[in-house]
Amino acid sequence: MIRMSVFYPASDGATFDHDYYRDHHVPLCQTTWNPVSATIDKGVDGPNVAAVHITFESAEAMQAALAHEGSAAIMADVANYTTITPVIQVSEVVA
Repeated sequence: MIRMSVFYPASDGATFDHDYYRDHHVPLCQTTWNPVSATIDKGVDGPNVAAVHITFESAEAMQAALAHEGSAAIMADVANYTTITPVIQVSEVVA
């Protein structure tokens, strides 16, 4: 299993619409990419205001999902909920 985590670091003056993210953006990702799962974190304490963890069966499945023509709409949608530049981490799930 491969997990792609997208973190949104807190910064002065940054905006993030949690409702839009939960109700529109992440469902768009799920519909377009068809991952195994997607979970959303709303930061309470720490360096990030939000994160999403999207799990795929394999690195190949993740690459195929990201290559989907709908990925352009996902990237364009970021401006609708945040001014934060996301930080992406890809991890192998080992336990």
